[in-house]
Amino acid sequence: MTQAADLASGKGSGDENFPVASHLVSARHRPAILAFYRFARIADDVADHPTAAPAEKLEQLARMERGLRGETGANPEGEALHRVLRERGLDEQHPLDLLEAFRRDVTRLRYADWAELMDYCRYSASPVGRFVLDVHGESRALWPRNDALCSALQVINHLQDCAKDRRNLDRVYLPQDLLERAGIGVEALDAPAASPALRGVIATLAEKTAGLLDASRAFSTQIQDLRLSVEVGVIQKLAESLTIRLLRRDPLAERVHHRRAEALGLALLGAAGTLGTRWGWFSRKGTGPDVTSPDGAETGGTEQEARRRE
Repeated sequence: MTQAADLASGKGSGDENFPVASHLVSARHRPAILAFYRFARIADDVADHPTAAPAEKLEQLARMERGLRGETGANPEGEALHRVLRERGLDEQHPLDLLEAFRRDVTRLRYADWAELMDYCRYSASPVGRFVLDVHGESRALWPRNDALCSALQVINHLQDCAKDRRNLDRVYLPQDLLERAGIGVEALDAPAASPALRGVIATLAEKTAGLLDASRAFSTQIQDLRLSVEVGVIQKLAESLTIRLLRRDPLAERVHHRRAEALGLALLGAAGTLGTRWGWFSRKGTGPDVTSPDGAETGGTEQEARRRE
């Protein structure tokens, strides 16, 4: 019987654009995060397989869900994550949300507007960060800023890979209303270089992504766990750099991804910035950073301090 792993791309955590359970994260949390990653990686590979039939993909994703819910023999990655969740006292909602996104990848090839794309990101990206926060026991008041950062990372990947997604899967994440407003269709992605009109669409989406990153900028310094805080600061810095590149470069014809040395330099800057901000908080107040709840209320600190943080 075909297994989900038979459709694997061979990609691993080291092939991703952003750190996955790097050694910045505490060793006691890395196995749980990597189990979640392996589950997500296989599900993503199933949804993106270039030749498997949609019915086969949906069947494999259904088997992954059954394994996640504890059915023996259904799917090894799902069963492994099920055990991790039970050990940690966590429920299945975050990986279930991811499976919903991958089902959409199988059945949906176009997105009407930014709102539809953000709804997709709610399932494809936000659950990853939410899971990591839950593993660390962080406040769920951090979820809005987590969601902004994770959605930004997802859109960056969509923009970098827009030509490849169209070529391999006929999947286009660029919202249809923006393409229509620019007077172009999805065929514009088939060219060796982006037309001025397509460059305008990509720039518009990069600017919207920059807005998401503005909303997530304080996220890293509001995380209580120092090591996770630094990793998120690194990811924020990498994402900001890639967004600037997408405003200046043509992803159809130019490299957008960071080279290793570039990524390392940006990671050091991101880590230093996060540590510097946290050191300022600790030295000023003698306590960790406060967390802003989804409705904007502060869990600690004065109103003046809240304004400074923003």
